[in-house]
Amino acid sequence: MIQVKNLVTTYGDFTAVDDVSFTAEAGRVTGFLGPNGAGKSTTMRVMTGLTPATRGTATVLGTPYAALQNPGRHVGVLLDASAQHAGRTGREVLTLGAMTLGINNRRVDQMLEVVGLTQQEAKRRVRNYSLGMRQRLGLANALLGDPKVLILDEPANGLDPAGIRWMRDLLDTFAGEGGTVLLSSHLLHEIEKIADDIVVIGRGRIVAQGTKEELLRPSGSLVRSIDDSKLQAALVAEGIEANPVPGGGLSVDAETPRVGSIAFAAGVMLTELRGADSQGLEDMFLTLTSDDARQETAA
Repeated sequence: MIQVKNLVTTYGDFTAVDDVSFTAEAGRVTGFLGPNGAGKSTTMRVMTGLTPATRGTATVLGTPYAALQNPGRHVGVLLDASAQHAGRTGREVLTLGAMTLGINNRRVDQMLEVVGLTQQEAKRRVRNYSLGMRQRLGLANALLGDPKVLILDEPANGLDPAGIRWMRDLLDTFAGEGGTVLLSSHLLHEIEKIADDIVVIGRGRIVAQGTKEELLRPSGSLVRSIDDSKLQAALVAEGIEANPVPGGGLSVDAETPRVGSIAFAAGVMLTELRGADSQGLEDMFLTLTSDDARQETAA
């Protein structure tokens, strides 16, 4: 389990993380989402002991990361797949990791097999690895100590579709065996497939969190009538937001019984009334972070 409570991290006058609290539960995959500059990486660096918190706490398995005895045996971390010694071979990277953790070198071969790096590839210098191969090596390093928790920042970068599916299956199996996974990714489609819980951060603050089902559950109604303008006016008069949709009809921020009652009272005949379609993760993400996303402009 990972617990973050009232976490604040400042750099001078800039607040990168502002009173962030959430929990990543054991046996579940938690997707950690936000635009560039939202505070995701800073939060993950605090929980892995790389950046000090100004206030608040971040604990892993009930303990601050820096206080864990031999932390790699408890927590597997992958924050930057490119931050590996380019002059060493993949096998050397893992062998040094095994020595540091005090585990048998047999684990190196096991992890190479788990992440799909061949013996020939393991003999190559990391500088000659593709980004996808570095991601696999980074995951092997994170899993080397047989941890109970994985903290992964953009682990799918550079992976081809087959590699992304492999990673999804790997993390699903890890969580299914009782492990905790905190996963940051810009691949929203993949997060939607694998995550059990979702935490969304914008401008350093949590803007939404909950189970995937809770956050993506459809709300509101879609209604069509013989006089949409009159119906819209009646809904707005009751304090209900109603917006025209392409092809006719209204998207209404109210459930169907309420909409039907107002239409009846206004004397408007309905031709269709149903619950709104389920919102996808991308739509939800863009809606929640539209005011927080960094605006990119050409130089």
